[in-house]
Parts: sequence; C-alpha cells; structure tokens
Amino acid sequence: MFTSKYCLAFWGHFKAAEKWGISHRRVSILCNEGRITGAQRAGSRWIIPENAEKPADARIRSGKYIKKPTEERRT
Repeated sequence: MFTSKYCLAFWGHFKAAEKWGISHRRVSILCNEGRITGAQRAGSRWIIPENAEKPADARIRSGKYIKKPTEERRT
C-alpha cells in the first residue's frame, strides 16, 4: 500500500486484482483504458486508490449475463 502527499491510500495492481477477483493483467488493461478512476502510473506499475470501485463489465449490455450452453456455442 502506498500513500501520496494528499494522504490517500493506494494499492498496487496486484492487490486490486486480488480484492476484485480478476487477473492483474486485466487490472492493467482497465487502467490503460482509463476505466479505473484515480489510477496512476508509478514506473512500470499502476497504483490504484484504495476506495476505487471495480469497473462494471462492459460486455454486459442488458444488465444480466446469460452464459449459453456449450452445444449452442458450437453451432
């Protein structure tokens, strides 16, 4: 955990990935796309404010994720 001159607590992208249940690579991609508010680059890593919210999944447009059975996806 890092702190800035404004006394905000920050996580590294590995810690954010662990807390949000996604891969650290996905967190890096979200930071590169600007989808995590307050994320900053610190050398080769991203630091993310401790109070940042996990971005919503942009693939879901209807509000509900429905996974199709394997047989339907193959046809």
